[in-house]
Amino acid sequence: MQIKLDRAQQPANKKIFGFSRNVFFLGLVSLFTDISTEMIYPLIPIFLTTILGAPVAVVGLIEGIAESTASVLKVFSGWLSDRLRGRKKLTVIGYGLAALGKPILALSFVWWEVLIARFVDRSGKGVRTSPRDALIADSSSSEEYGKSFGFHRSMDTFGAAFGPLLAFAVLPLLHNNFRAYFSLAIIPAFIGVAVLVLFIKEKAGTVKLANIKLSLKPFDRSFKLFLLVVLVFTIGNSSDAFLILRARNVGVAIVFIPLIYFVFNMVYAVASTPIGSLSDRIGRKTVIIAGYLIFSLVYLGFALVKSPFTIWLLFAAYGLYYAFTEGIFKAFTADIVPSNLRGTAYGFLNLVLGIALLPASLIAGFLWDKINPSAPFFFGSAISLLALIIFILLIPGDGKKRLPHEIEGLPEADI
Repeated sequence: MQIKLDRAQQPANKKIFGFSRNVFFLGLVSLFTDISTEMIYPLIPIFLTTILGAPVAVVGLIEGIAESTASVLKVFSGWLSDRLRGRKKLTVIGYGLAALGKPILALSFVWWEVLIARFVDRSGKGVRTSPRDALIADSSSSEEYGKSFGFHRSMDTFGAAFGPLLAFAVLPLLHNNFRAYFSLAIIPAFIGVAVLVLFIKEKAGTVKLANIKLSLKPFDRSFKLFLLVVLVFTIGNSSDAFLILRARNVGVAIVFIPLIYFVFNMVYAVASTPIGSLSDRIGRKTVIIAGYLIFSLVYLGFALVKSPFTIWLLFAAYGLYYAFTEGIFKAFTADIVPSNLRGTAYGFLNLVLGIALLPASLIAGFLWDKINPSAPFFFGSAISLLALIIFILLIPGDGKKRLPHEIEGLPEADI
């Protein structure tokens, strides 16, 4: 059976600045989308607790529900993109939903309306993420998975860095009118959707593949163990909203919150592409181990922090942790799963993240309210070390035993 699925050789993936066409323009899509999202995300905990008077536990509830919903949808959208052999349509739908969530937030006057806004926004993320990640992998050669995912994370995060900077500059001009400011976020969101529709090209395989079941059975032991590691780690990795609340807790003024988030995102953005390329050379496992160690130290720092100045340093180090893990997780997954199951694999990866995030955020909110603001971070630091030990012991090597174009059950010559 002859199946033509080498998308890295298709005209749609012609190089632009050293990246395939799809990888480059998907980077632009994420740039604009994250400008839109991060214009408002750092302010949502403040909006909830200060403007709407919601308790901190509600912040954990909203973020846990929103992100868990996104992760459940990611597994279905990823599986569907594998089954349909098409990624773009689902990606467009997802980014469109995220854009529609912004006006809902601007019109929120009670906390449960914020929950609806976040639910719609994260539902869009759930629909788009796994098909988009699979499209990036499909559009890249195996030697450049780290570079491609690193570039995408860089563009995504440059947008995330510019968004809070807009908040710092524009919000005072609007006399701290959160709702007026939130309404502006729809503009870059729809620019991102337009770039996606006009410039991303996709050509499905010429032969229809066999039905793909929504199951972990087709995946080997390495991927399943990797999911276990991610599950354990995420139990201690609560919503980043708690980092923002911790900054306020130690005396950082509201006006500086967007700038601190800008520092975090700039470190993340600048470091992602070179660290992704580094993982192509020295292996993913070494880079992931370093990322887990950085996380443990950063969370320990948030537990012990006393001065506002130290918060700036911790947010910068937290950006480095993201650069060492986010894109590398996706490149590692591309290394160890067959190409026809990438969407499903990314879906399961994100599902595990979401399943763990809800209890993680609820635990963090409980520890904050019932013990003290340091408790969630001591907990997260300890859990990350446990996940690191499991990762080192159970997952040998870097998983680059399967060529990226190999399809489960078929010899290489048949591809």
